[in-house]
Amino acid sequence: MNTWWVALTLGFFGSFHCVGMCGPIALALPLNRSSWFTKLFGALVYNFGRAFIYALFGGLFGLVGQSLVFAGYQQALSISLGVAILILVLLPSAVSNKFRVTSFIYSFIGKLKQKIAVLFQKSSYSSLFIIGTFNGLLPCGLVYLGIAGAISTGSSLQGIAFMFAFGLGTLPAMLSLSLVSNSISINFRNKINKAVPIFIVAMALLLILRGLNLGIPYVSPEMSSTKPECSKCCHR
Repeated sequence: MNTWWVALTLGFFGSFHCVGMCGPIALALPLNRSSWFTKLFGALVYNFGRAFIYALFGGLFGLVGQSLVFAGYQQALSISLGVAILILVLLPSAVSNKFRVTSFIYSFIGKLKQKIAVLFQKSSYSSLFIIGTFNGLLPCGLVYLGIAGAISTGSSLQGIAFMFAFGLGTLPAMLSLSLVSNSISINFRNKINKAVPIFIVAMALLLILRGLNLGIPYVSPEMSSTKPECSKCCHR
């Protein structure tokens, strides 16, 4: 099943939610502002850096999904990911707040931000690209959801395509934030944030339906088995 449109939509809606976390970085990028073209190109290089690291994640986790599919767990994998996403979305905040970020994660984030701060002293396209890749390494719930989608593809190449499409989906919001800081109003962002959980639930249900193997085109197509047929092996 083609899932690139799911990744694009997830990235687009999720980007408004992530503006609060990544916004300060996008607003303070060391862009060459001598002309509109250099400013635009620099912002694109930064965002391509994010899409690159997302694609790398997609390839790695798509490989994990590929190994599970080869072992014959494609249906169970899709259903399990969908159920896990539903639980995380519907989990009461009073319970989810008990899961604190570990000191190791805090230390990693701190060191990453220090490296980003050093790169902000350099106004070059290579620095912008690296800032984008480092930005993509920062913890983000929407990225984790994208990774779950990459795993569900059951293919390293499709995982790369899924996460790269996810990165492209974030481009409109993040690019406009870098170029015109006032282009996204708080009111509009709040409306989008309210729609994000609805789309996440829809994606989770789609994964579950896909795993049920109901034979419905595009929604729950029949999954072909990757295991060798024993009958053919026995008659050789």
